[in-house]
Amino acid sequence: MKDLIVLVADKNMQFAMQGGLHRPDSLAIRPISFDFRQHPGRDGGTRSTGAQMLALEKTRFSHALLVLDHEGSGAGRMGPLELESQLDEQLKSTWGGRAKSIVIAPEVDIWMWGSDNKLAEVLKWPKREPIRDWLKESGADFSTNGKPLRPKEALEAVFRICKRPRSSAAYQQIGSAISLTRCGDPAFLRLKATLQNWFPKD
Repeated sequence: MKDLIVLVADKNMQFAMQGGLHRPDSLAIRPISFDFRQHPGRDGGTRSTGAQMLALEKTRFSHALLVLDHEGSGAGRMGPLELESQLDEQLKSTWGGRAKSIVIAPEVDIWMWGSDNKLAEVLKWPKREPIRDWLKESGADFSTNGKPLRPKEALEAVFRICKRPRSSAAYQQIGSAISLTRCGDPAFLRLKATLQNWFPKD
């Protein structure tokens, strides 16, 4: 039996998470065995039938994660934490305390916005000015914690300047390079705490 099955909404999310799960020391967990499944219905499908899909995996994995973006999930006025709570209840009927949902607000691209230096290094940023400074000059809005309010669009703009396709491989490269200890995104912190609870280092 493997340690973890992760159901994700798309390939970019899978590769971003793979980059992190291959770094157990940075997550402060023991090395784990894991597989991914992608929901064909993307975020909306993951919200509506993800728990049922994961129920089919309960004899092959000891734990399960269901991960989706809040944006595109079709949750309406329901906030990310409210949606997460609803999905956790659905998972509990099959997995008990061995499964957790993670709803990322607004989308997984927010996890790519760690260190400008690492992002510039991975993508071979061609300009002298830092990425965030260039984005601000280009009209991008940022939150008080220094993350773009539209993380996907900001990342797409950076990829264009770097003449790189917005590919899953690039998401894995970034996820393999950025700091996992300093990321303060609430959804990422919930993910990390869950993994540390399930797979403690010692």
